[in-house]
This record gives sequence, C-alpha cells and structure tokens, in this order.
Amino acid sequence: MASHRRRFLQYGAGPLLYPLLGHSSAAPTAAGDLYFPPPDAHGGWRTLSGADHIRRTAGMDLDRLHQAFRYTATTSQHGGLLVVRKGWLLYERYFGRAARDVTPNMYSVGKTVTSLCCGILLDEHRDRLPKGLDQEVFTETYLPESFPLADPRQAGIKLGHLLTMTSGMREGNSGIVRGEVVKLDPQPPAAKLDQDQAALRAPMWTHPGGGYSYSSQGVHVVSILMRRILGMELQAYFDQKIARPLGFGGWGYAQNTPAGRLPHTPGGAGLALRATDALRYGYLLLRQGNWLGKQLIPRAYMDLCRQPSPYNPHSPYSLQFEVNADGHVFGAPPDTFFKSGAGGFCLYAVPSLDLVVYKLASVTRPGANPMPYDLGFGGNTAKTDETRDHWQPGPGDQFHDGPINGDAATRRTLEMVIAAIVG
Repeated sequence: MASHRRRFLQYGAGPLLYPLLGHSSAAPTAAGDLYFPPPDAHGGWRTLSGADHIRRTAGMDLDRLHQAFRYTATTSQHGGLLVVRKGWLLYERYFGRAARDVTPNMYSVGKTVTSLCCGILLDEHRDRLPKGLDQEVFTETYLPESFPLADPRQAGIKLGHLLTMTSGMREGNSGIVRGEVVKLDPQPPAAKLDQDQAALRAPMWTHPGGGYSYSSQGVHVVSILMRRILGMELQAYFDQKIARPLGFGGWGYAQNTPAGRLPHTPGGAGLALRATDALRYGYLLLRQGNWLGKQLIPRAYMDLCRQPSPYNPHSPYSLQFEVNADGHVFGAPPDTFFKSGAGGFCLYAVPSLDLVVYKLASVTRPGANPMPYDLGFGGNTAKTDETRDHWQPGPGDQFHDGPINGDAATRRTLEMVIAAIVG
C-alpha cells in the first residue's frame, strides 16, 4: 500500500486509479481461507459467549467491552454496540429503542455508500469518466441541470474534491485549511429549492481544493452524477452491487422527511440497515471490498479510501472515510478508518486488528426530531425499550454539564473497544 500511495502522490488520481482498477477482478486474499457470515435468514454470524471463550478465541476482555457499552449509553437516547473480531460476533447489546432488526437512519454513514458505489462505477464505466477522480463534473455533459452555474468556481470542482469535502462548497460556518480551523461568514438564508437543485446551488466558500468543509450537498451532487450515468437510483445500484451479494435483510433509505418524501436516494445521508447487516458492510470494508472470493469493490478504490487523499491535504478525511494515519484517534492503529453519522452513529474497520465495530445512536432527543427511530425496513422488530424515550444526559452521565459531542463519543468508544483487546 505504501508504494501505491507514493505513486498516487507523484502522478495524481488519473494515472494511479485506472492502472490499478484494471486489475480489480483479482481477489486480494485467499478468500477460501477467510470466514464470511451467511445472511441472518441462513444462520447469520458465528458467535461467541462467555468471558473465557471470548478471551481465548477472539482475544478480548468482556468486562472492558461492558465498560465501553456503558459509556455509549451515556451518549445518546437509543443505541447499541456490536463488535466482530477474527470473524466472530462476540458482543451485541442495545438500549432504548435500538435492536437487531430495527432500521434507524444512520445519517452520514450513508455517505460511504455513495463513495463505494462511485468506485464501482469508475471501474465499470471508465469511458464515461476518463479522468477518474480528476474529472471536472460541473459541465453540461455531466450536470446540465446546474447551468448556468451558481458560482464560476464550480467549473473547477473535480470528483475527488466532492468525495473528500474539498469542493469549496459549504454548509456550516467553519472550514479547515492545512489543519487550521477558519471561521466563515454566516450563510445567507437557504433558498427553497428541490432536492437536486439545493445541492447543485450550495454556496461556495473557497476555490476547489482550497480547504475542507463538511458538505452533505457536495456528496449528493455525486449521486446526481451517478444517476445520470447509470440511469438508475443510487439505492438500486447499491442493492445490485453490494446489498444482495452480502445477503442483507430488510433495509432502505430515509426518504420521508417532515417536508415530504424525497424524490431521489439522498447521496449524503439516510442509509438504514439492520445492525448485523451494518456489521456485514463493515466486514466488507475490512476485507478490502472482497466477499466470498469476489471483488465487489475495486481493490484500488478501497486502498484510496483507507489512506489520506491528495485531494484533501487539510484534514484526515479521505473518500468519505475518516482515516487515522495521523494518529488523531490516539488509542487506535494508523490503519483505522471509519465513518460517523449524526447523533453518534459510527461504523469502524481496523484491518491490523481484524476488528469491525458498529455503534448505534440516535438524534431523537426530546422535542428534537419528530421522525420515528425505527424506519421499519427490518420487519419482525422485537419489542424495544421505551423507558428512555424521555432520556437526557444527567448527573450520572459524562455529559451532564453540556451538549454531547458526537465526534468525541465515537472516537472514545473505539478507543475503549480496542483497549479490551488482550491478545
């Protein structure tokens, strides 16, 4: 991987991406030597129980995992913690309305679907995007509905910029330039536009590549581009390329909003998976896009997701994954990569530790969100605990003296799970 990174930095996206994608049919490992979980309808994950069994087989301390779970329960109203190590589901516990078959909106974790499906598209339709991640996308060929451009700087936005949050588009009042946080002028009131036009006309704060600023609208632009090339919705493409091969149970996207139903799959949020299927998705990431000997996601694209990107020299955010090469998550190895979502959802993969973790959470604090926690895609939902419906952080919780910091909670949870490894 190090040699791949040197070539990437030396030559740029186009020359590296396509030579590697040209060999994407080769499996990265001897898949026959690896465990892959069957669908839950056919037995599901192999599991471990009991402290001694978990310690001997998976090398983890159950008491410390309980500590990590208790910590997660101080960070959101509903949630849970699931841990897979060495192919064994060894920890699965929920609180509040969360449960295995519940399908909550995972919010920005869904951005990873847009990225990985884009990686597949780049391999399958390379003639449509000949420059790969270097392709300028605000053109009349790719996004004719964006013309006339809302800002002339949009003409310089490349696909790689959109996927690393460095397009120059903004949603908040801050950005990061070469590691330094910069304050941005307050945004003007958003115009009332439809789903696609709101993304295509999101305001710019700098030139493409000039800084990092989190933008769900920028990721949705990628989904618009993919929809035009593929002639299908992102959800249908993900179902065909990943969900069905992995054997997901019921799943979907959060498209019903207080303002009405979204007409298209949202590229920037909304994925709703059953908890054990979220683990399958994370396990696919851990296995470098390979499932049962088939390379579902091009290996070259997976390599790029797992390391810092030259499109983003400003922050540790690659192709819709946070990467830990700089060690900002102190208790995690440098090959850790993960994606969080609003409220504290997070899916983590740590290849060097053969570890996948899924942290469920919620943003359904009292009065904050009228949408239901379970979107109902999972079916056969077990009766869940309603006693936390009016929960808020209190004196017994770590955050009783202020608002919960979702990013801090997701990083701390991972550090606590890793601290449970004993061998």
